[in-house]
Amino acid sequence: MDREPTYQPKTVGVVWGLLILNTLGSAGAQTIVPLPRSLIQMATMGALVSAFALALVLNLRLRVRASAHLFLLTLLLVLSVISSAHLVSGFGALFRCFRLSLFVGTLWLLSRWWDGGHGFVRHHIRLYFAVLVSVAAGLAISPGAAMPELYGGRLVGALWPLTPPQIGQYAAVIIGLTVLLLLGRRTDRVSAAVVIVPSLLLLALTHTRTATLGLLIGLLLAIGSLVLTSAAARRFFTWSVLVATVAAVGLSSLLQAWFLRGQTQENFSNLTGRAKVWDALLAAPRTTTEQLFGAGLGDKSFGGLPIDNSWLAVYNEQGLAGVALVAAIILVLGGVALLRPPSLSRACAIFLISYCAIASYTEAGLGDASPYLLHLTVAASLLVTPAADAPPPLPDVPRRRVPQQEVT
Repeated sequence: MDREPTYQPKTVGVVWGLLILNTLGSAGAQTIVPLPRSLIQMATMGALVSAFALALVLNLRLRVRASAHLFLLTLLLVLSVISSAHLVSGFGALFRCFRLSLFVGTLWLLSRWWDGGHGFVRHHIRLYFAVLVSVAAGLAISPGAAMPELYGGRLVGALWPLTPPQIGQYAAVIIGLTVLLLLGRRTDRVSAAVVIVPSLLLLALTHTRTATLGLLIGLLLAIGSLVLTSAAARRFFTWSVLVATVAAVGLSSLLQAWFLRGQTQENFSNLTGRAKVWDALLAAPRTTTEQLFGAGLGDKSFGGLPIDNSWLAVYNEQGLAGVALVAAIILVLGGVALLRPPSLSRACAIFLISYCAIASYTEAGLGDASPYLLHLTVAASLLVTPAADAPPPLPDVPRRRVPQQEVT
Protein backbone atom coordinates (compact mmCIF):
# COMPACT_ATOMS: atom_id res chain seq x y z
CA MET A 1 0.00 0.00 0.00
CA ASP A 2 1.26 3.50 -0.84
CA ARG A 3 2.10 5.72 2.06
CA GLU A 4 2.75 9.42 2.19
CA PRO A 5 5.64 10.64 4.34
CA THR A 6 4.59 11.06 7.93
CA TYR A 7 6.79 14.09 8.35
CA GLN A 8 9.37 15.66 6.05
CA PRO A 9 10.85 19.11 6.69
CA LYS A 10 10.35 21.57 3.87
CA THR A 11 14.10 22.11 3.90
CA VAL A 12 14.50 18.64 2.40
CA GLY A 13 12.98 20.05 -0.79
CA VAL A 14 15.53 22.86 -0.70
CA VAL A 15 18.36 20.34 -0.44
CA TRP A 16 16.93 18.40 -3.38
CA GLY A 17 16.69 21.60 -5.39
CA LEU A 18 20.35 22.38 -4.69
CA LEU A 19 21.31 18.90 -5.91
CA ILE A 20 19.34 19.49 -9.11
CA LEU A 21 21.06 22.86 -9.58
CA ASN A 22 24.43 21.16 -9.22
CA THR A 23 23.62 18.67 -11.97
CA LEU A 24 22.40 21.23 -14.51
CA GLY A 25 25.94 21.58 -15.84
CA SER A 26 27.85 24.56 -17.17
CA ALA A 27 28.20 23.77 -20.90
CA GLY A 28 25.49 24.45 -23.42
CA ALA A 29 24.06 27.06 -25.74
CA GLN A 30 24.87 30.76 -25.69
CA THR A 31 22.58 32.55 -23.25
CA ILE A 32 20.90 35.92 -23.71
CA VAL A 33 23.11 37.40 -21.01
CA PRO A 34 26.56 35.80 -21.40
CA LEU A 35 27.44 33.85 -18.26
CA PRO A 36 31.12 32.99 -17.71
CA ARG A 37 31.59 29.27 -17.32
CA SER A 38 33.66 29.82 -14.21
CA LEU A 39 30.75 31.69 -12.61
CA ILE A 40 28.32 28.89 -13.46
CA GLN A 41 30.72 26.29 -12.07
CA MET A 42 31.04 28.28 -8.85
CA ALA A 43 27.25 28.42 -8.57
CA THR A 44 26.77 24.70 -9.20
CA MET A 45 29.58 23.64 -6.88
CA GLY A 46 28.39 26.08 -4.24
CA ALA A 47 24.94 24.54 -4.52
CA LEU A 48 26.38 21.08 -3.82
CA VAL A 49 28.37 22.24 -0.80
CA SER A 50 25.29 24.03 0.52
CA ALA A 51 23.16 20.93 -0.05
CA PHE A 52 25.57 18.76 1.94
CA ALA A 53 25.85 21.29 4.77
CA LEU A 54 22.09 21.79 4.98
CA ALA A 55 21.43 18.04 4.90
CA LEU A 56 23.97 17.61 7.70
CA VAL A 57 22.23 20.26 9.79
CA LEU A 58 18.89 18.51 9.23
CA ASN A 59 20.38 15.15 10.17
CA LEU A 60 22.91 15.94 12.89
CA ARG A 61 22.43 12.55 14.49
CA LEU A 62 23.42 10.92 11.18
CA ARG A 63 20.35 8.73 11.03
CA VAL A 64 20.44 7.06 7.65
CA ARG A 65 18.50 4.29 5.96
CA ALA A 66 20.90 1.82 4.42
CA SER A 67 20.00 0.42 1.02
CA ALA A 68 21.65 -1.55 -1.76
CA HIS A 69 21.39 1.52 -4.01
CA LEU A 70 23.42 3.73 -1.68
CA PHE A 71 25.88 0.91 -0.95
CA LEU A 72 26.55 0.44 -4.68
CA LEU A 73 26.90 4.20 -5.18
CA THR A 74 29.46 4.25 -2.37
CA LEU A 75 31.39 1.43 -4.04
CA LEU A 76 31.28 3.40 -7.29
CA LEU A 77 32.72 6.39 -5.44
CA VAL A 78 35.56 4.30 -4.00
CA LEU A 79 36.28 2.88 -7.45
CA SER A 80 36.31 6.40 -8.92
CA VAL A 81 38.89 7.50 -6.35
CA ILE A 82 41.08 4.48 -7.12
CA SER A 83 40.89 5.05 -10.89
CA SER A 84 41.50 8.80 -10.54
CA ALA A 85 44.47 8.46 -8.18
CA HIS A 86 46.76 7.65 -11.11
CA LEU A 87 46.09 11.17 -12.49
CA VAL A 88 45.72 9.89 -16.04
CA SER A 89 42.92 12.43 -16.44
CA GLY A 90 44.76 15.11 -14.44
CA PHE A 91 43.93 16.75 -11.13
CA GLY A 92 40.44 17.51 -12.41
CA ALA A 93 39.60 13.84 -11.81
CA LEU A 94 40.29 14.21 -8.08
CA PHE A 95 38.08 17.32 -7.97
CA ARG A 96 35.28 15.34 -9.64
CA CYS A 97 35.76 12.61 -7.04
CA PHE A 98 35.37 15.22 -4.30
CA ARG A 99 32.18 16.41 -6.00
CA LEU A 100 30.87 12.85 -6.23
CA SER A 101 31.68 12.23 -2.55
CA LEU A 102 29.62 15.27 -1.49
CA PHE A 103 26.83 14.15 -3.82
CA VAL A 104 26.69 10.60 -2.44
CA GLY A 105 27.10 11.85 1.13
CA THR A 106 24.09 14.14 0.72
CA LEU A 107 22.02 11.24 -0.60
CA TRP A 108 22.99 9.19 2.46
CA LEU A 109 21.88 12.03 4.76
CA LEU A 110 18.56 12.39 2.92
CA SER A 111 17.85 8.66 3.13
CA ARG A 112 16.47 9.25 6.60
CA TRP A 113 13.26 10.48 4.94
CA TRP A 114 12.84 7.56 2.56
CA ASP A 115 9.66 5.69 3.44
CA GLY A 116 8.13 4.57 0.16
CA GLY A 117 5.98 7.71 -0.11
CA HIS A 118 5.83 10.26 -2.91
CA GLY A 119 7.56 13.17 -1.21
CA PHE A 120 10.68 13.06 -3.38
CA VAL A 121 8.56 12.51 -6.50
CA ARG A 122 6.76 15.79 -5.81
CA HIS A 123 10.06 17.59 -5.17
CA HIS A 124 11.37 16.17 -8.44
CA ILE A 125 8.37 17.38 -10.44
CA ARG A 126 8.20 20.85 -8.91
CA LEU A 127 11.89 21.63 -9.18
CA TYR A 128 12.38 20.36 -12.72
CA PHE A 129 9.22 22.18 -13.73
CA ALA A 130 10.83 25.36 -12.36
CA VAL A 131 13.81 24.66 -14.64
CA LEU A 132 11.43 24.28 -17.59
CA VAL A 133 9.74 27.57 -16.66
CA SER A 134 13.13 29.28 -17.07
CA VAL A 135 13.47 27.63 -20.49
CA ALA A 136 10.00 28.86 -21.50
CA ALA A 137 10.87 32.34 -20.24
CA GLY A 138 14.00 32.37 -22.38
CA LEU A 139 11.92 31.29 -25.39
CA ALA A 140 9.45 34.12 -24.80
CA ILE A 141 12.16 36.75 -24.31
CA SER A 142 14.35 35.77 -27.24
CA PRO A 143 13.06 33.05 -29.59
CA GLY A 144 16.19 33.36 -31.76
CA ALA A 145 18.52 32.67 -28.85
CA ALA A 146 16.30 29.86 -27.57
CA MET A 147 16.18 28.07 -30.95
CA PRO A 148 19.55 28.83 -32.58
CA GLU A 149 20.68 27.54 -35.96
CA LEU A 150 23.75 26.04 -34.28
CA TYR A 151 21.46 23.39 -32.79
CA GLY A 152 19.35 23.01 -35.91
CA GLY A 153 16.53 25.16 -34.56
CA ARG A 154 16.04 22.92 -31.52
CA LEU A 155 15.06 24.43 -28.17
CA VAL A 156 17.92 25.28 -25.80
CA GLY A 157 18.22 27.20 -22.56
CA ALA A 158 18.52 30.91 -23.26
CA LEU A 159 18.73 31.97 -19.61
CA TRP A 160 20.82 29.04 -18.35
CA PRO A 161 23.00 27.05 -20.77
CA LEU A 162 20.91 23.90 -21.27
CA THR A 163 21.16 21.63 -24.30
CA PRO A 164 18.12 20.12 -26.11
CA PRO A 165 18.74 16.62 -24.64
CA GLN A 166 18.77 18.07 -21.13
CA ILE A 167 15.49 19.92 -21.62
CA GLY A 168 13.93 16.88 -23.26
CA GLN A 169 15.03 14.69 -20.35
CA TYR A 170 13.56 16.99 -17.69
CA ALA A 171 10.30 17.37 -19.62
CA ALA A 172 9.90 13.64 -20.24
CA VAL A 173 10.57 12.68 -16.62
CA ILE A 174 8.09 15.10 -15.06
CA ILE A 175 5.45 14.30 -17.69
CA GLY A 176 5.69 10.60 -16.90
CA LEU A 177 5.63 11.10 -13.13
CA THR A 178 2.70 13.52 -13.31
CA VAL A 179 0.67 11.14 -15.48
CA LEU A 180 1.23 8.37 -12.95
CA LEU A 181 0.26 10.61 -10.02
CA LEU A 182 -2.90 11.54 -11.90
CA LEU A 183 -3.77 7.90 -12.50
CA GLY A 184 -3.13 7.18 -8.84
CA ARG A 185 -5.40 10.09 -7.84
CA ARG A 186 -2.56 11.85 -6.04
CA THR A 187 -3.12 15.05 -7.99
CA ASP A 188 -6.08 16.72 -9.73
CA ARG A 189 -6.56 17.16 -13.46
CA VAL A 190 -5.97 20.92 -13.47
CA SER A 191 -2.65 20.66 -11.64
CA ALA A 192 -1.59 17.80 -13.89
CA ALA A 193 -2.50 19.74 -17.04
CA VAL A 194 -0.48 22.75 -15.86
CA VAL A 195 2.60 20.52 -15.79
CA ILE A 196 1.95 18.13 -18.68
CA VAL A 197 0.77 20.46 -21.46
CA PRO A 198 3.66 23.00 -21.47
CA SER A 199 6.18 20.22 -20.82
CA LEU A 200 4.92 18.32 -23.87
CA LEU A 201 5.28 21.47 -25.97
CA LEU A 202 8.86 22.01 -24.80
CA LEU A 203 9.68 18.34 -25.40
CA ALA A 204 8.37 18.63 -28.97
CA LEU A 205 10.47 21.76 -29.57
CA THR A 206 13.65 19.98 -28.46
CA HIS A 207 13.20 17.21 -31.06
CA THR A 208 14.82 14.83 -28.57
CA ARG A 209 14.19 11.27 -29.73
CA THR A 210 15.76 9.55 -26.73
CA ALA A 211 13.60 11.42 -24.24
CA THR A 212 10.46 10.79 -26.29
CA LEU A 213 11.12 7.05 -26.58
CA GLY A 214 12.05 6.87 -22.91
CA LEU A 215 8.80 8.59 -21.96
CA LEU A 216 6.63 6.33 -24.11
CA ILE A 217 8.30 3.04 -23.20
CA GLY A 218 8.66 3.99 -19.53
CA LEU A 219 4.97 4.90 -19.27
CA LEU A 220 4.00 1.72 -21.09
CA LEU A 221 5.88 -0.41 -18.56
CA ALA A 222 4.74 1.62 -15.55
CA ILE A 223 1.07 1.69 -16.50
CA GLY A 224 1.27 -1.97 -17.44
CA SER A 225 2.27 -2.70 -13.85
CA LEU A 226 -0.98 -1.04 -12.70
CA VAL A 227 -3.39 -2.53 -15.25
CA LEU A 228 -4.48 -5.45 -13.05
CA THR A 229 -5.20 -3.28 -10.01
CA SER A 230 -6.32 0.11 -11.39
CA ALA A 231 -9.37 0.79 -13.56
CA ALA A 232 -7.99 4.25 -14.38
CA ALA A 233 -4.78 2.68 -15.64
CA ARG A 234 -6.74 0.27 -17.83
CA ARG A 235 -8.77 3.10 -19.34
CA PHE A 236 -5.67 5.22 -19.94
CA PHE A 237 -3.85 2.28 -21.49
CA THR A 238 -6.75 1.54 -23.86
CA TRP A 239 -7.14 5.15 -24.97
CA SER A 240 -3.38 5.54 -25.39
CA VAL A 241 -3.26 2.54 -27.72
CA LEU A 242 -6.15 3.93 -29.78
CA VAL A 243 -4.62 7.40 -30.04
CA ALA A 244 -1.21 5.97 -30.91
CA THR A 245 -2.72 3.82 -33.64
CA VAL A 246 -4.63 6.73 -35.18
CA ALA A 247 -1.54 8.97 -35.00
CA ALA A 248 0.65 6.31 -36.56
CA VAL A 249 -1.76 5.94 -39.49
CA GLY A 250 -2.84 9.52 -40.06
CA LEU A 251 0.29 11.42 -39.09
CA SER A 252 2.99 8.98 -40.17
CA SER A 253 4.75 11.38 -42.54
CA LEU A 254 4.73 14.22 -40.01
CA LEU A 255 6.00 11.95 -37.22
CA GLN A 256 8.73 10.60 -39.49
CA ALA A 257 9.87 14.11 -40.38
CA TRP A 258 9.98 15.09 -36.70
CA PHE A 259 11.87 11.92 -35.83
CA LEU A 260 14.50 12.31 -38.55
CA ARG A 261 15.02 16.04 -37.81
CA GLY A 262 16.05 16.64 -41.42
CA GLN A 263 18.96 14.22 -41.19
CA THR A 264 20.10 11.89 -43.94
CA GLN A 265 19.70 8.14 -43.51
CA GLU A 266 23.49 7.79 -43.14
CA ASN A 267 23.66 10.40 -40.41
CA PHE A 268 20.69 8.82 -38.67
CA SER A 269 22.15 5.32 -38.89
CA ASN A 270 25.38 6.32 -37.12
CA LEU A 271 23.38 8.18 -34.43
CA THR A 272 24.45 11.69 -35.45
CA GLY A 273 28.13 10.78 -35.42
CA ARG A 274 28.05 9.04 -32.04
CA ALA A 275 28.95 5.66 -33.52
CA LYS A 276 32.25 7.03 -34.86
CA VAL A 277 33.28 8.22 -31.40
CA TRP A 278 32.23 4.90 -29.86
CA ASP A 279 34.27 2.92 -32.38
CA ALA A 280 37.33 5.08 -31.77
CA LEU A 281 36.96 4.72 -27.99
CA LEU A 282 36.70 0.93 -28.16
CA ALA A 283 39.65 0.70 -30.58
CA ALA A 284 41.97 2.83 -28.44
CA PRO A 285 44.83 0.86 -26.79
CA ARG A 286 44.51 0.38 -23.01
CA THR A 287 46.55 -1.21 -20.31
CA THR A 288 45.07 -3.96 -18.18
CA THR A 289 44.68 -1.51 -15.29
CA GLU A 290 42.81 0.96 -17.51
CA GLN A 291 40.55 -1.79 -18.78
CA LEU A 292 39.66 -2.86 -15.26
CA PHE A 293 39.55 0.51 -13.47
CA GLY A 294 39.47 3.16 -16.21
CA ALA A 295 41.39 6.40 -16.56
CA GLY A 296 39.60 8.38 -13.83
CA LEU A 297 36.62 10.71 -13.83
CA GLY A 298 36.64 13.09 -16.78
CA ASP A 299 34.27 15.27 -18.76
CA LYS A 300 32.59 12.31 -20.53
CA SER A 301 34.43 12.99 -23.81
CA PHE A 302 36.92 11.14 -25.97
CA GLY A 303 39.22 12.87 -28.42
CA GLY A 304 37.48 16.16 -27.70
CA LEU A 305 34.05 14.77 -28.68
CA PRO A 306 31.24 13.80 -26.29
CA ILE A 307 30.84 10.07 -25.72
CA ASP A 308 27.04 10.24 -25.30
CA ASN A 309 26.74 6.70 -23.94
CA SER A 310 26.69 5.97 -20.24
CA TRP A 311 28.19 2.51 -20.54
CA LEU A 312 31.10 3.55 -22.71
CA ALA A 313 31.69 6.66 -20.60
CA VAL A 314 31.85 4.51 -17.47
CA TYR A 315 34.13 2.03 -19.24
CA ASN A 316 36.45 4.87 -20.26
CA GLU A 317 36.56 6.44 -16.79
CA GLN A 318 35.93 3.58 -14.32
CA GLY A 319 36.68 0.50 -16.41
CA LEU A 320 34.91 -2.83 -16.48
CA ALA A 321 34.52 -2.71 -12.70
CA GLY A 322 32.54 0.52 -13.03
CA VAL A 323 30.36 -0.98 -15.77
CA ALA A 324 29.61 -3.93 -13.46
CA LEU A 325 28.64 -1.59 -10.59
CA VAL A 326 26.37 0.58 -12.76
CA ALA A 327 24.73 -2.54 -14.19
CA ALA A 328 24.22 -3.82 -10.63
CA ILE A 329 22.48 -0.56 -9.66
CA ILE A 330 20.02 -0.89 -12.56
CA LEU A 331 19.46 -4.62 -12.04
CA VAL A 332 19.00 -4.38 -8.27
CA LEU A 333 16.49 -1.54 -8.51
CA GLY A 334 14.66 -3.29 -11.35
CA GLY A 335 14.61 -6.60 -9.48
CA VAL A 336 13.28 -4.99 -6.29
CA ALA A 337 10.60 -3.18 -8.30
CA LEU A 338 9.45 -6.43 -9.88
CA LEU A 339 9.22 -8.11 -6.47
CA ARG A 340 7.08 -5.36 -4.94
CA PRO A 341 3.28 -5.70 -5.06
CA PRO A 342 1.47 -3.44 -7.57
CA SER A 343 1.26 0.14 -6.31
CA LEU A 344 1.69 3.70 -7.49
CA SER A 345 5.13 3.93 -5.87
CA ARG A 346 6.22 0.82 -7.73
CA ALA A 347 4.89 2.20 -11.03
CA CYS A 348 6.79 5.48 -10.59
CA ALA A 349 9.97 3.56 -9.78
CA ILE A 350 9.55 1.35 -12.86
CA PHE A 351 9.13 4.44 -15.02
CA LEU A 352 12.29 6.08 -13.69
CA ILE A 353 14.40 2.92 -13.90
CA SER A 354 13.28 2.10 -17.44
CA TYR A 355 13.76 5.70 -18.58
CA CYS A 356 17.34 5.78 -17.28
CA ALA A 357 18.10 2.40 -18.85
CA ILE A 358 16.81 3.56 -22.25
CA ALA A 359 18.54 6.95 -22.10
CA SER A 360 21.84 5.36 -21.12
CA TYR A 361 22.34 4.28 -24.75
CA THR A 362 22.67 7.83 -26.09
CA GLU A 363 23.32 9.88 -22.94
CA ALA A 364 26.17 9.80 -20.41
CA GLY A 365 25.84 10.29 -16.66
CA LEU A 366 25.20 7.01 -14.83
CA GLY A 367 28.74 6.89 -13.45
CA ASP A 368 28.95 10.39 -11.96
CA ALA A 369 26.84 13.02 -10.20
CA SER A 370 24.06 13.63 -12.70
CA PRO A 371 20.27 13.92 -13.09
CA TYR A 372 20.18 10.21 -13.93
CA LEU A 373 21.52 9.28 -10.50
CA LEU A 374 18.89 11.59 -8.98
CA HIS A 375 16.18 9.80 -10.98
CA LEU A 376 17.42 6.43 -9.75
CA THR A 377 17.62 7.73 -6.18
CA VAL A 378 13.98 8.80 -6.34
CA ALA A 379 13.19 5.28 -7.57
CA ALA A 380 15.14 3.82 -4.63
CA SER A 381 13.20 6.02 -2.18
CA LEU A 382 9.94 4.70 -3.67
CA LEU A 383 10.97 1.07 -3.28
CA VAL A 384 11.84 1.33 0.41
CA THR A 385 9.62 -0.84 2.55
CA PRO A 386 8.00 1.38 5.22
CA ALA A 387 9.12 0.45 8.67
CA ALA A 388 6.45 -1.36 10.61
CA ASP A 389 4.72 0.88 13.08
CA ALA A 390 6.00 0.08 16.53
CA PRO A 391 3.27 -0.71 19.05
CA PRO A 392 2.62 2.12 21.48
CA PRO A 393 4.29 1.71 24.84
CA LEU A 394 2.14 0.42 27.64
CA PRO A 395 1.07 3.10 30.09
CA ASP A 396 2.75 3.11 33.42
CA VAL A 397 0.15 1.62 35.77
CA PRO A 398 1.04 1.96 39.42
CA ARG A 399 1.36 -1.41 40.99
CA ARG A 400 -1.07 -2.05 43.80
CA ARG A 401 0.64 -2.90 47.02
CA VAL A 402 -0.62 -6.22 48.27
CA PRO A 403 -0.53 -6.40 52.04
CA GLN A 404 1.36 -9.29 53.39
CA GLN A 405 -0.75 -11.80 55.22
CA GLU A 406 0.03 -12.34 58.82
CA VAL A 407 1.47 -15.69 59.62
CA THR A 408 -0.55 -17.33 62.27
